Amino acid sequence: MEKEGAAEVLSRHLHLESRGADSDWYSLVAKEYTSRIEVGIVSKYGIEDVYMSIKEALKHAGRACSTEVKISWLDAERYEDRHLGEFDGILIPGGFGKRGMEGKIEAIRYARTEKIPLLGLCLGFQMSVVEYARHVLGWENATSAELGEGRHVIAILPEQQGVTDLGGTMRLGNYPITIKENTLAMQIYGQPVIVERHRHRYEVNPIYIPELEKAGLVFSGSWKNRMEICEVSDHPFFLATQFHPEFRSRPTRPSPPFIGFVKACSAVKSGGVNS
Repeated sequence: MEKEGAAEVLSRHLHLESRGADSDWYSLVAKEYTSRIEVGIVSKYGIEDVYMSIKEALKHAGRACSTEVKISWLDAERYEDRHLGEFDGILIPGGFGKRGMEGKIEAIRYARTEKIPLLGLCLGFQMSVVEYARHVLGWENATSAELGEGRHVIAILPEQQGVTDLGGTMRLGNYPITIKENTLAMQIYGQPVIVERHRHRYEVNPIYIPELEKAGLVFSGSWKNRMEICEVSDHPFFLATQFHPEFRSRPTRPSPPFIGFVKACSAVKSGGVNS
C-alpha cells in the first residue's frame, strides 16, 4: 500500500502532515532468518505469559541476528539433565520463593560444566552465584537467605530487612551499573556505564565476594558495592544479571545481553566457538 501511494492519499484526505515510511521498521520485519536455535527456559510458573517480556526480548534479538529462536519450557521441578542437552542455550528467568530452586541450580551447573550458553536473570543471577559456591568452592550448604538455613552467599538487601509487605517495597527501577574492562559484559555493552531496570530484594552477600572472585567467578558489573553482573571466563557464554534487561528491549533496540546470548547460541551450534 505504501508503494502504491495509499499513505499519501490518506494524509491529504485527512489533512495530516505527510511523512515518509518507517524504513527501519520495514527492514526489520522484512529481514529473513538465516539460522535457527532452540532455547530452553527453566521456569517454575506454568503460564508462559508470566515471561512475556523474556519471550519478546528473545524475538527482538533473534530478528536482529537473523536467527529464529524456538523456545521450549522446562518445569524446574520435573525436567531431567538429558533434556538440557537438547538445547543450544539455557535461560534461567527471575522469580520468588523456594519452589523449583534446586532445579534451576542444577540447570546452571549443567550449562556451566557442559559449556552450553547460559543467560540468568535476577533470580537466575542469584542462583548462578549459589551454584558456583556449591560446586566450585565446595560450599555444599551455600544458599540464599530466601531459601532457608545455610551459608547465605545471597543475602537480603539491608534496606529490606524487616519488610513484610513485598510488591512496591523492593529495589525497583533504573540504576546505573559500572562495567569492568576486558569482560564479556563490556564486549556486549561496549560502554563503561549502563542503566538497567531492577526488581529484587536480595543481593550477593558482600562478605563472600572476595572468595568467589578468587575462585574464578567474575563480577563484571556493579553499582557501588553491589554486584550486578557475573560471568565465567572459560565458557562460550555464561552471563547472569541481577537486573532485568528484558524490560528495556524493543524491536528496534534489542537488549545487549539477549543479542550476545543469541549470537553465542548460534556460534556454538555452528561450531564457531571453542567449548
